[in-house]
Amino acid sequence: MGTGFGQTGEGGGPPAYLNVGFLVLLFSIFYFLLIRPEQKRRRDQEALAANLKRNDQVVLSCGMHGRVAALADKMVTLEIAPNVRIQVDRAAIQTVQQKAPAVEARDKEGQKS
Repeated sequence: MGTGFGQTGEGGGPPAYLNVGFLVLLFSIFYFLLIRPEQKRRRDQEALAANLKRNDQVVLSCGMHGRVAALADKMVTLEIAPNVRIQVDRAAIQTVQQKAPAVEARDKEGQKS
């Protein structure tokens, strides 16, 4: 009797190098669309937290607005209302809306020169 359907000894799939190439392509797309932008966002956030100054107006990740009253290594004291201060982690600060007045004055003087 002859061999049954699908019992031939020949491989029917694509060559192995195409499978490996597909995996490399898939990983490259994954890296450039997901991993790399996240690394850039993290670096930008760390730089923002490191460059905070007193009297900067900031927005927290929860949406709360406040003014930087004091700085510590990992914590920031914000004044969210007159005589109302809270301590938050530096990582919770999402954006700086306004630079401190001394920094603004120095920037304006630098632009005039």
